[in-house]
Amino acid sequence: MTTLTVTARGQVTFRKDILKHLGVQPGGKIRLDLLPDGLAELTAERQDRSFRELHGFLKDRTNGVRFSLDEIADAIAESGLLELAATLPTA
Repeated sequence: MTTLTVTARGQVTFRKDILKHLGVQPGGKIRLDLLPDGLAELTAERQDRSFRELHGFLKDRTNGVRFSLDEIADAIAESGLLELAATLPTA
């Protein structure tokens, strides 16, 4: 558990390890939902992104290795990620 100190101006500062855990980068946003009984839920705000933004994402990171779509699908199936994804709640 982490305790944050509130300044006289009502601000708090999150340590780098907390921001890393949340996946928040500089300029990112954090969502705070107020719950009953004085509780709050804090989550990183996720941006909806286009699949097209991934174009070139792995350029110069594959050591020249290329995989077919079938090879990629097989790797995903072997990893068990599809089963894990099926257990996650949908928006």
